[in-house]
Amino acid sequence: MREFIWDFDGTLMDTYPAMVAAFQRAVQNLGGDLSSTEIYEMMRQASVGFAYREVADRFGWDWQDLRAGYQQYEPVLQAPKAFNGAAEVLEKIKAVGGHNYLMTHRNRQALDYLAQAKLKDYFDDFVTAEQPFARKPDPAALDYLLDKHAVDRREAVMVGDRNLDIDAGHNAHIAGFLFDYDQLIKVTSQPELQVTRLVELMPFIK
Repeated sequence: MREFIWDFDGTLMDTYPAMVAAFQRAVQNLGGDLSSTEIYEMMRQASVGFAYREVADRFGWDWQDLRAGYQQYEPVLQAPKAFNGAAEVLEKIKAVGGHNYLMTHRNRQALDYLAQAKLKDYFDDFVTAEQPFARKPDPAALDYLLDKHAVDRREAVMVGDRNLDIDAGHNAHIAGFLFDYDQLIKVTSQPELQVTRLVELMPFIK
């Protein structure tokens, strides 16, 4: 593989600590209480959107109120670090003549975080929340990147930390590599490769 589409949260950068803290604070402000472990597992195994609805249903809230609180706190708390091996993997992809693309539902703040981690220059293009694509596992955003850059889909892969990332890749007729760093995912998406460290991707970059 040499054409890599990357998820952002939990794949390139460890944003979950601040996401969990912001969610927990939003829950508390609405009068509820949830452990950080439960919040983290919902986010990792499903999505933040799933967590909004699941928790709101449990407490009888409007999920949009929970989302508003989360979105208020998350940017303030966020100070993510790149996962070990991210720079090495991105650099090797470029060294073999490949390309890196970002596909995230986070806004363009993701690009600022990549720049702060000195990773942004490894990327050839980006899709962020400002572009009106359907959410993964819908393949629309991936198809946009693949078609725009005339990518050979036989050489392309979606890398992410959840089943929906792999499903999005498969729906776009490309491979999917699952980065399950804490081995928390109940894998249902049949990834072509599953790793716990990003450097384990190195032999598959050619």
